Order: sequence, then C-alpha cells, then structure tokens
Amino acid sequence: MASSKVGSIGEYIREQRTRAKISLRQLADVSGISNPYLSQIERGLRKPSAEILQQIAKGLRISAEALYVQAGILEDREADTDVQAAVRADLLLTERQKQVLLDIYASFLKENEATGVLDGVRDGTGDDPEPEPEPDADRGHEVHEQNGKEEVG
Repeated sequence: MASSKVGSIGEYIREQRTRAKISLRQLADVSGISNPYLSQIERGLRKPSAEILQQIAKGLRISAEALYVQAGILEDREADTDVQAAVRADLLLTERQKQVLLDIYASFLKENEATGVLDGVRDGTGDDPEPEPEPDADRGHEVHEQNGKEEVG
C-alpha cells in the first residue's frame, strides 16, 4: 500500500507541475532539489521526506499540506468548498496570501453560522439570503423649495 502512495505522490507532483507549466528542470531549480532526484520522485521510485515535499510545494507555489496528504503524512481534512479550493489552487498568490484569504473566508462563514444567516441555505430548505437593496440613484437628491430658494437635500 505504501508503494501506491509513493507513486500517487509522484503522479500528483507531476500533475501540479504540468498545470503550472513548469519543466522538471525549472522545478528542480526553484525548489533546490536535484533534477534526477525529482524525476525519481515523480516516477514513484523515491519516497520524499516532509522537508523535500515542503521544498517542492514552495517551488510549485502550492500548499505543502496538500502534498503531505497525498504522501500519507497528514490525514485528509474535510473537503474544501469551491472558494477554498480556488484560493489554494491560485498560482498567483503566495502561501501567506492564501492563508489570509482562507482565514477571512472562515471568519465570514463562522459569523454567518452564528447569526443564522445560513439556516436553510446549506441544507437546501431555504433560499439564499436576500441581497442588500441597491441604493436608488435619485434618493437623497430631491429638490425642495423653501422661502423661494431651491435646496438639494
């Protein structure tokens, strides 16, 4: 079973590298891992340590946690929402930026849960919360006539 995990981590790294449009040599350069060793990992011939996985994650600009789960180092957590998955997959954000966005998103979810905003939304029994009404463009710009003068108010 461990050998299938080793192969799957290599396949996963290759898939992520391909998605990022990075060559094996480029990934080796940015991650500080030798090209032959990285090739052996991708082919499932070597089992990378957590430190090597962290370097690879940094080179691919993805979460090291995702690699740890694939390698069997960490247990898989609850499935991401579409928003969380999109943030984690975004190659244009740093790991720090991704974590800040995920923390903010989690705080919004927690707030909505605490206030009951999401009651009925998650289980499909209710509608989405009503959006805030758009401000009327003319509201607040009525012309009033007072003592022969026009005032905008």
